Amino acid sequence: MSEFQIYFQTGLHHVLDINAYDHVLFLIALTVPYAFKDWKRLLLLVSIFTIGHTLALLLSVFGIVMIQASLVEFLIPITILITAAFHLFTAGKTAKSENISVLGFITLFFGLIHGLGFSNYFKSILPGNPSEKLVPLLEFALGIEIAQLIVVLVALVVSYIVQTFFRFNKRDYALVVSAFVIGVVVPMIIASEIWN
Repeated sequence: MSEFQIYFQTGLHHVLDINAYDHVLFLIALTVPYAFKDWKRLLLLVSIFTIGHTLALLLSVFGIVMIQASLVEFLIPITILITAAFHLFTAGKTAKSENISVLGFITLFFGLIHGLGFSNYFKSILPGNPSEKLVPLLEFALGIEIAQLIVVLVALVVSYIVQTFFRFNKRDYALVVSAFVIGVVVPMIIASEIWN
């Protein structure tokens, strides 16, 4: 297997790993208010998230940012909770009314936090000095981007099916999904090591 395939697949598995579903939960929470017609905005947000994620790994690999793992593991579900709660309270409003620059900045920040959560493992699987880790990091980032687009596509398909065939209106769908995500994330926050 080529080095590209190894790091690309690692990026794919990082997002699609059933045991590390926090990434998928964030993407579901992010996607809730959107439909297929909003694909450009969604693609932009997902790419911004990947940039934040990659930037955090880059800063960590070069030793610029070091943060306590338990704090990051606490902040990751907080970012999911904030995203889901935002869509819970704005359910039924059109996604186009949101300011993309503010939403983009928040998504970038959340990407940084999620990237820091993976940074220690990423550093451990990469041999060599920091400059040798740049290309594998970009290969990994490409895997993350593709995996995130897969998750977003599945979320949009489920949204379309539920709203078209089961006659859920957009507001009710956003309420149910956001509440579900909050219900999954709150126990993660409560169980965090940061409380110990």
